[in-house]
Amino acid sequence: MPSSAADSDGIARLTALTGWRRRLAALGLGALLAAALPPFHLLPAAVVAFSGLAWLISGHRRGAGAFLDGWWFGCGFSAAAFYWIANALLVDPSRHAWFYPLALVAIAAGFGLFPALASGIAGMVPGQRARIVALGIAWLVLEWVRSWFLTGFPWNLVGTSLAFSDSLIQGGALGGPWLLSAIVLVAGLAPAAVAPAGRFTPRRVAGGLVVSIAVIALAWAAGELRLRHVDTSSGPVVRLVQPHIEQHLKWERALLEDHFANHIALSSLAPSGEPPVAIIWPEAAIPHTLLRKPEVLSNFAAMAPPGGVIMSGAIRAVPGAGDTLEARNSLLVFSNKGPVTLHDKYRLVPFGEYVPLRGILPIETIAPGRRDMGRGPGPATIRVASLPDFGVLICYEIIFPTGITDPVLPPRWLLNITNDAWFGISSGPYQHFQAARLRAVEQGLPVVRVANTGISGVIDPLGRVVASMPLGHRGILDVALPAPLEDPTPWLRYGNWTLLIILLPGLAFIVTTLLRR
Repeated sequence: MPSSAADSDGIARLTALTGWRRRLAALGLGALLAAALPPFHLLPAAVVAFSGLAWLISGHRRGAGAFLDGWWFGCGFSAAAFYWIANALLVDPSRHAWFYPLALVAIAAGFGLFPALASGIAGMVPGQRARIVALGIAWLVLEWVRSWFLTGFPWNLVGTSLAFSDSLIQGGALGGPWLLSAIVLVAGLAPAAVAPAGRFTPRRVAGGLVVSIAVIALAWAAGELRLRHVDTSSGPVVRLVQPHIEQHLKWERALLEDHFANHIALSSLAPSGEPPVAIIWPEAAIPHTLLRKPEVLSNFAAMAPPGGVIMSGAIRAVPGAGDTLEARNSLLVFSNKGPVTLHDKYRLVPFGEYVPLRGILPIETIAPGRRDMGRGPGPATIRVASLPDFGVLICYEIIFPTGITDPVLPPRWLLNITNDAWFGISSGPYQHFQAARLRAVEQGLPVVRVANTGISGVIDPLGRVVASMPLGHRGILDVALPAPLEDPTPWLRYGNWTLLIILLPGLAFIVTTLLRR
């Protein structure tokens, strides 16, 4: 039997599965979708996974069956895409290791609800092709919901799978992450749309694959044209310090002075070219116990370049309610004369820096300290004499596509300091770095990313990596700061309104189909 005929027979068998075999197929298809994400970027996996899900739910007459198929699919996807979150529980195993297996189940089951809802909504739409289009629309809308629901977690949106190519992510400047996800969804669902359930033929399946390739090729060509017609210049040199301190050692009291000396030693290295005007340390490089020592701040300020600044992430304690102290995750900016300014993180990590519904959930935060951390007032633009104006994003604040810059005083570049040592050698740090590249394209701004254990780097406003240090590397990087784009991107002008424009063709198709029926 020709392979294409065998494939169409396999599709028919997939739609006819029942019981545990059906659940296992959905689980496996979801896990396969995760292979399209960083660091693997196996984009064909998205085509197999999304079309497989569409074929799988095609036989249901009600949304409930499609919902269950989608939930098993979502569990497989979430477990494979977000497993690294639970790694943070193993940094302090005496406190948190007991919760590790429960966390993995909760991650899979909780995030799995979003694909389940998308599938359930699609299952209620009559007509095979209309149902497939509805699946894509619902998936995209629920990615948007995930970006703000319960403070939001827009990590691993499926458009991130395009980040292996500078050209493919240029659509982010036009429609943000939603356009990139729409490209992946159209390519992924094309085989199912061309060869819907009950109408499988080898020619139809092959035609759907041709459509998938054409969609990706068109997106690449458009991005390639943009890269060729936009140039960026360079500005002052900044130094990125990556100390590579493993998380289980980072908060050991006996080692805090050594960690600080490690940062000082790297900052003192002679430049190979033009000297930097700013030295940048990663998130939480200075704990609050060291901030109380005058000699520490004096030595820190002394490292600032002449006429420049030194910046560091720090955990500081400020007066809170009553007589308590409140921890803040901050960026400190010093010149060689002393403090210049500071900025507090305003989007805190759920369960890491604060516990949602603390009055109900009797658990502690993963980060040191039993109380929730305090929040800063929001996005701000920092002005120092030696640098262009910049915005600060601490840790996972970089994953949010909106609300990350001051609209009154827009920055000229973005600084992202982070500590990905919590997640070890896993997919997490690679996915985090790619999120920074997408923000650069969307905002039209260069991004400087400084991480404790990596990945650190400088990204130009087109999402191209100018220079980087790999995960698990100790060292410095002196890089000229790229200039921003002169004109704001369409995404920066219109933001989430672009999602409505992206959805209109699909909605029009569904309405037309329903009217015809």
